[in-house]
Amino acid sequence: MNLDNMTTERRNPNTLHLDEMSALEIVTAMNREDAKVPLAIQAILPEIAQAVDWVVEAFAQGGRLFYIGAGTSGRLGVLDAAECPPTFGVKPTQVVGLIAGGETAILQAVEGAEDNAPLCRSELAAHKLARTDVVVGIAASGRTPYVLGGLRYAEEVGCHTVAIACNKGSAIGQAAQLALEVEVGPEVLTGSTRLKAGTAQKLILNMISTAAMVRSGKAYQNLMVDVIQSNEKLHLRAENIVMEATGAPREEARRAINAADGSVKTAVTMVVVGCDAATARQRLNAAGGHVRQAIANP
Repeated sequence: MNLDNMTTERRNPNTLHLDEMSALEIVTAMNREDAKVPLAIQAILPEIAQAVDWVVEAFAQGGRLFYIGAGTSGRLGVLDAAECPPTFGVKPTQVVGLIAGGETAILQAVEGAEDNAPLCRSELAAHKLARTDVVVGIAASGRTPYVLGGLRYAEEVGCHTVAIACNKGSAIGQAAQLALEVEVGPEVLTGSTRLKAGTAQKLILNMISTAAMVRSGKAYQNLMVDVIQSNEKLHLRAENIVMEATGAPREEARRAINAADGSVKTAVTMVVVGCDAATARQRLNAAGGHVRQAIANP
């Protein structure tokens, strides 16, 4: 697809006088444009749900979720992957973000990296990509060679592949089994796809990882029962989760968490069922890690 034909590269008729606007006029225009993003995503919710189902299936088989991208798209993938271990208690290897140019590219541009199609292939191969994994390619333009190379390699391996782009009929959409193409319209600042396109990508990534984790038993009601207590705030959050889920006072919640070796999920099961940690763990194992089933099953 030629750049000239891409929605993400067109000029926005509503901001042709951007350089003459006051600060309030600029942020008002941006806010007005940003409001279009969720509505555009609404049209592809069934396709996003399909991606979620594939990720849930992968996790159940011990597979992993890979995000691949360059620039803003790559950074968003890395960000979403980095948030999964503390939020859902998974290993850092379960959700992996690969960005063209490596860690250096997270903080600064690495010239030419996004044009290197073989690079992503070699990086995925180094991670021993397997058929049970899911690879999600992210590119606002939908044509980034680094992403295309990774998706094509994943297809060869036999993975489920998903493309997230902000142009219809994208190259990565054609290379993937499932295309999540959401057109949010021209940017306020022409071609600056860290704006609406970036917001759209972030919202979709939020949906994929969060929904997949919830469906995999990482939540009870709407509580993060696999949260890692890595700081004082999260110690308090863990107590609050047990209190909210069970109605127990704080002291009882903390005792249960301690008895469960820090596992909030185990502590909730203990308090609700009225059992010890070993029994709670047995129930959770039998329920595939889902607290609701562990509590309900005799």
